[in-house]
Amino acid sequence: MSEAELECCESVEIHQDRLKIVSDQMPEEEELYDLAELFKVFGDSTRIRILFVLFEAEVCVCDLAEALHMTQPAISHQLKILKQAKLVRSRREGKSVFYSLADGHVRTIIAQGREHIEE
Repeated sequence: MSEAELECCESVEIHQDRLKIVSDQMPEEEELYDLAELFKVFGDSTRIRILFVLFEAEVCVCDLAEALHMTQPAISHQLKILKQAKLVRSRREGKSVFYSLADGHVRTIIAQGREHIEE
């Protein structure tokens, strides 16, 4: 849709009832900022690739590096970002650290994102 095709109101009329509903439901600025930061994490294809691997199985950095044809330091850097965003969690088993999706919400976000782009 081009700019010329966008429709505008023919007259300026403020709909106070609708604005009140929006105002009452609008989250605080800090929450909106945190949400925007979360979605920024999804803006990197390497991190999305890591999440897709973790969507299927719990793996260690070595496995991720092999599966994605990347170096372990590069994978570790991205995992740090994903962990800070609370999208992945880790557990130690002997000398290995295994990573998995943090919870079902991450799985849902990924699944709904795929569904959206496939429409």
